[in-house]
Amino acid sequence: MKIVFAYHAFQQEYGLFGHYAKKNSTWSPLNIALLSAICEQHGYEAEIIDAEALGINNRELVRRAVASKPDVIGLTAYSPFFHLVSDIAKDVKVINPDIPVIVGGPHITIMKEQAFKAEFDFAFMGEAERSLPEFLAELGSGRDFAKVGGLIYRQNGQTISTGDPAWLTEVSMRGRDLGKWYPLDELPLPARHLLPMDRYFLGTTQTGRSHFTSIQTFRGCPWKCNFCASDAIKTTRVIMKSPRRVVEEMAQIKANWPFISHLYIVDDVLLLWPQHIREIADRMDAEGLKFTFEGSTRANTVTEELIKRLARSGLVRLSFGLETIDPVMRVTMGKKVNIADYPRSNKICADNGVEAMNSLMIGLPGETRETIRATITWVKKQKDIKQANVAIAVPYPGTEFYDQALAGTHGVELLTDDFSAYLRYGNSVTRVNGMEPKELISWQNWAFIQIYLLAPHRWWPVIRKHGFVGFLLQFIRLFRLVKDLLRDRCKSFAYPGTPI
Repeated sequence: MKIVFAYHAFQQEYGLFGHYAKKNSTWSPLNIALLSAICEQHGYEAEIIDAEALGINNRELVRRAVASKPDVIGLTAYSPFFHLVSDIAKDVKVINPDIPVIVGGPHITIMKEQAFKAEFDFAFMGEAERSLPEFLAELGSGRDFAKVGGLIYRQNGQTISTGDPAWLTEVSMRGRDLGKWYPLDELPLPARHLLPMDRYFLGTTQTGRSHFTSIQTFRGCPWKCNFCASDAIKTTRVIMKSPRRVVEEMAQIKANWPFISHLYIVDDVLLLWPQHIREIADRMDAEGLKFTFEGSTRANTVTEELIKRLARSGLVRLSFGLETIDPVMRVTMGKKVNIADYPRSNKICADNGVEAMNSLMIGLPGETRETIRATITWVKKQKDIKQANVAIAVPYPGTEFYDQALAGTHGVELLTDDFSAYLRYGNSVTRVNGMEPKELISWQNWAFIQIYLLAPHRWWPVIRKHGFVGFLLQFIRLFRLVKDLLRDRCKSFAYPGTPI
């Protein structure tokens, strides 16, 4: 039996900025590579067609997927791009209605039967590492799909759900004890051999644009921010991979793809267990594995000793979710990190040659023009912050933020249920304390201008990461901001401290 995973192209949804974003970074679908390895482990043939990396559109993706003569076509997507996989499934059915189309990912896990459209034959909720091979076995023999946990399917015209999947066992958080058992070690290493590994790039200020791959050392985050669907997709469960297994995966990457020089560790909180990441670094050094690497963490997990240690093994960038400096908003969103931890951690990174990146959100519950201005001004002045990402907050389904927006609390009003509009850049689906979507977009452009164009010390880091084209994109933001002002789209919007 053969399964083709068709991974959709999506950067076009962001327009011009998406085009340049793709030029500067293209990410491998690590989740699909893992599921493909599991399929191979159980004796099935797997193929991955990554439209984004290959530079093909989704119609060509469908043509290639069907031409491979698969027994099953697998799709996955987040909420903003779910309409794309829906269209792909429809196109598959036009060409060959007999090929079963399966779909998984966070959107299906959260929305369940609501997202189970006619063009899909089967849907997987939650983790599919166990349910997918069980499903393929039933598809090839008894077809008793009621045995498969976490599955939605149709039988005699009725939609049937088998409930939760067989979730992988979590590790106890008590005392941050790593335990002696690592559930992720039971899984095979991702099938990167099925991906065009020479097409994945990421820019860093130290190395420029480099071949890279993502890697995971554990899943989960024990905290519950209101913009995260932690309960709906069980992200508070912490599931570990042993340092030995992590370094084994790194060694495989170096042996098979020696041109890869950079790793992005996709853990939600890279420094959650200092002893875990420290042992990984020790093993990297012992094996002579030379990579630069980066990840995200909470600012209150940073210590001078740990950053100094990791920098010796290749740590070059660390990202912190600042979101806002407003204390009331931070309580509302459940962000349990002291503001004082951010400048402290940014400085520790800067002192040890590690690029500090802070991520911000505009339009969170309780946001006002004054809170936006205060946060951006604060970030602009923090010279230890080498880069800052500014997104418009999106109330994704399954989050407390979504419930608040639906109810109209904290000044947030949800304006559409069209998930294709739930994009973080150049778009907004909410009205926040009188600020219309166009104004929030203008604030986003203003923020990038303040943080980058009006802060010369950040010009070189941007050029190193994104190239001159990426730097010039900031001038497009300036043009758009001026255009909005001239057209008087945001009558109440004032831009203090700007040259306008």
